[in-house]
Amino acid sequence: MTEAQLWKEVEKFFEEHFQTEPHVPIETVLFLIGVQELGSGKQKYTKDDKLNLIHIAVCRLLQPFGFYEFSHYDDQGYPHFTEKEPMPELKPNEQTLLMKKAVIQYFIDEELFSQDVLQALE
Repeated sequence: MTEAQLWKEVEKFFEEHFQTEPHVPIETVLFLIGVQELGSGKQKYTKDDKLNLIHIAVCRLLQPFGFYEFSHYDDQGYPHFTEKEPMPELKPNEQTLLMKKAVIQYFIDEELFSQDVLQALE
């Protein structure tokens, strides 16, 4: 499957499980992955909480690419990461492409794609 086809599967996942709009914005995907990684579930979040959740998602997603490494959980249960390698300067569209690749890899690693999609990747 191509990356474009896999991204459509990611969008389908969020539409089906979270009733997001079609062509879900990457920020929404990052927020929901951050919620998943924190394990906090559905609740009210402040603007700062939302930014922290997106940061958690970005660090977690870029971990397999060698940019971040999990460090520890703090007293409130928030995961912390250390930077292993500085991010290269990327244009906004390049940042989006990198994050989409990272989300696709997360879906593969966490086995979030349907069995049909996972089997097609083998």
